[in-house]
Amino acid sequence: MSRRRKGDSGLTGVLLIDKEPGWTSHDVVARSRRLTGQRRIGHTGALDPMATGLLVLCLGRATRLVEYMMSSEKAYEGEIALGQETATDDAEGEPTRTAAVPAGDLDLKEIARQFTGEIMQTPPAYSAVKVEGRRAYAVARGGETPELRPRPVRVTSLLLERTSPDRLRVDVRCGPGMYVRSLARDIGRAIGCGAHLASLRRTGSGPFDVRDAVPVEALGAFAGADKLDEVVRPADEGIAETAAAILTTSHAEQIRSGQLAWTRGGFLRPATLARLYGADGSFVGVGQVDEPGRVRALKVVAGA
Repeated sequence: MSRRRKGDSGLTGVLLIDKEPGWTSHDVVARSRRLTGQRRIGHTGALDPMATGLLVLCLGRATRLVEYMMSSEKAYEGEIALGQETATDDAEGEPTRTAAVPAGDLDLKEIARQFTGEIMQTPPAYSAVKVEGRRAYAVARGGETPELRPRPVRVTSLLLERTSPDRLRVDVRCGPGMYVRSLARDIGRAIGCGAHLASLRRTGSGPFDVRDAVPVEALGAFAGADKLDEVVRPADEGIAETAAAILTTSHAEQIRSGQLAWTRGGFLRPATLARLYGADGSFVGVGQVDEPGRVRALKVVAGA
């Protein structure tokens, strides 16, 4: 039998927040904890304070799924300012370089092609990437230059549109670890004038869309009306793109104790990650196929 922790409202599931500018992701988590009464809340990918849009929160036992949701693709729209680089690669940093913007037409399709697919990208100096055990932003704030190495990231799709002589609209879908700030900086360098990210909005994360999100302050009204269940989604929605397996009969207890359990059918290959469901259709957790027809639990959500 599961025990409710002190300060735990019992809410388990996924909450979609439309973050406002000026809030850190930690601010949103802290405010959500207060408004929902649920202490166990984690996000599945931070947004910079200047950015707006979709912040996916996991509540209660769903926090055990954060690592899987963090690997989901993200979608963004924003604006790139040409002709100026900054220390932070966005509009909040001090200018570090200025250059004239080419007056003629830009081959934006070719530039977008260069930054689509598997690319090497150097993270921003002001980022949470660790450098010899320290966050890069801590090194930079201390007056040092963090030694950041390029790393592989994935850009699934990239659209660029020139909206004014010194502005580009950007729409991008990407894998985890890709910084849109770095992308803006590198696009500016490819054009030859430098650039920084002027604005950013996350529009999607995995199966979720920002159009289904609510402002964090709206949680108070839902909580006051005892209607939080209207905005808290089932935990398994966040990993809906993962394969599914149904456990035979009463194998949920075997799964909880870490034993191998049988599933209906044997169509999933060994090492496949899968959502696990009981025979009654209830979500149990996430497991990995050990051999065709048998799985081992990695994270148990139900009744834990």
